[in-house]
Amino acid sequence: MAALLSEEDRKYLVDLFEKELKGEVKILFFGSKKKEECEYCDLTEQILQELAETSNKITIESHDFDDEEALAKKYNVEMVPAILMLDSADKDMRIKYYGIPSGYEFSSLIEDVVATSKNGTVELSPDTIKKLEDIKEPLKLQVFVTPTCPYCPRAVLMAHKLAMQSPKITGEMIEANEFPDLSMQYNVSSVPHIIINEGEGEFVGALPEDAFVEQVINALKGV
Repeated sequence: MAALLSEEDRKYLVDLFEKELKGEVKILFFGSKKKEECEYCDLTEQILQELAETSNKITIESHDFDDEEALAKKYNVEMVPAILMLDSADKDMRIKYYGIPSGYEFSSLIEDVVATSKNGTVELSPDTIKKLEDIKEPLKLQVFVTPTCPYCPRAVLMAHKLAMQSPKITGEMIEANEFPDLSMQYNVSSVPHIIINEGEGEFVGALPEDAFVEQVINALKGV
């Protein structure tokens, strides 16, 4: 199978990871042998394997969603292809990618790898951190994207930053075209489309940090 990463991209990643990766990163991939149920599983796994070849600090563990139900349940994996990350202490970063992280979303994957190598240390304002500390119940942020959307990575990374900061939050990227039924369920017509707690709230657009967090807090308050 032809390589997905160009030589130029490989060299860039080798240099970037050599400078930026602080600790080891374990990427868990969940796929399915049922090709009719997971058209992009093979490509997703391939791009992860090629990514791992650019740094000895990155390892990939591939799992079958159907054969390893207990493990999928442990990490709350609900569909495939799925990607999640663990830091050097095997701590789950509470972030997921559902669908292949191609196009603009490949940049999100790279930034998440770097953040995971730093044990999930992310840059957020003191005001945001204070608001996250007040969240006491589980909170799910689903960010619907497409590979050609230049604004989507900003929304994905914001949701993932909040998840890395708060033990109550999970952040998910969902490739809208790969999961049409879910996109239809939430009436996703433009991206990035952010769904809060599976429908308690929603908004569209790559908002700045303060506005993004305000939308989330308002949804929790039922505003």
